[in-house]
Amino acid sequence: MRLFKRSKARGSAFTRVFFTTDLHGSETAFIKFVNAAEHYQANAIVLGGDITGKMMISIIKRPGRWEANLFGQLHVVDEAGTELEHLERVIRTNGFYPYRTTPEEVEELYADPAKVDSLFTRLMQESLARWMQIAEDKLTGRGVGCFICLGNDDRDEIIPIIEQSEVVTYADGKVVFLDETHEMASCGYSNMTPWHCPRDVTEEELAQKIEAVVSQVDNLQNCVFNFHTPPYDSTLDLAPELDEELKPVQVAGQPNIIPVGSTAVRDAIEQHQPMAGLHGHIHESRGIYQIGRTVCINPGSEYSEGVLRGVLVNLKDGKLLSHQFVAG
Repeated sequence: MRLFKRSKARGSAFTRVFFTTDLHGSETAFIKFVNAAEHYQANAIVLGGDITGKMMISIIKRPGRWEANLFGQLHVVDEAGTELEHLERVIRTNGFYPYRTTPEEVEELYADPAKVDSLFTRLMQESLARWMQIAEDKLTGRGVGCFICLGNDDRDEIIPIIEQSEVVTYADGKVVFLDETHEMASCGYSNMTPWHCPRDVTEEELAQKIEAVVSQVDNLQNCVFNFHTPPYDSTLDLAPELDEELKPVQVAGQPNIIPVGSTAVRDAIEQHQPMAGLHGHIHESRGIYQIGRTVCINPGSEYSEGVLRGVLVNLKDGKLLSHQFVAG
């Protein structure tokens, strides 16, 4: 499917794109993302994947108070006043989903994993619907292209929430125009991880998904690849090796750091040579790596601190004029 959503020129001789990724449910980081269009005077803003949170936090109703356990610490707030709303904001900033409940419902949830999974999906959908409204309120009429993809951690159940937005384009698996000249091809799937996330696939499957979207590109010379997983052995994909129990493998008393990116992503970049590759997935591997003419970038992630890490890329006539890491 081809999607044409072109940003209006903003009085510049080039197109500026703000790219970030791996917000993992942090509402503070998402608000900063939509504000980045104005703050950085960007023609387009792109969220590259892993947008949903990993956990819900029960806020349990007790007589005259609410209780929640966050990071191993018990938080107790009065039933009246604004403390409860503040606690919920803190939970959302860290990428979790607050859920007001009762001791009786908590017992029911512990006894029924399927009910927990259904509730978690609903909380993700409700949170994302709120995010889309934030984007609508901030970006309507601004002439800024806003593009969002899923990552390997995300669930397909949230796709319809994004697709209903009038200002946000769901770009995963599609080719979109960043301006009149430059295309962006997106793929949010990942090669297999130790956690077997919802959108982990084999390298063979990932190669097929990548080729399916790349085949839609009109001009690869003027294209940006927005692939969630970084190319294999690119320094953008370095992470601790894990054993079968998901514990870090130690070498000489230190974690053994290995490349965990995708060979399918690397093969596609080597073959097609787009202008740039925008990646994420490995939060601690912020950096730049060049494969032929393609400049590959991973801005990293500090979502749990409410920090928005990103990169500004300036494009003109099929060339990457400049790139700059930013954070705020």
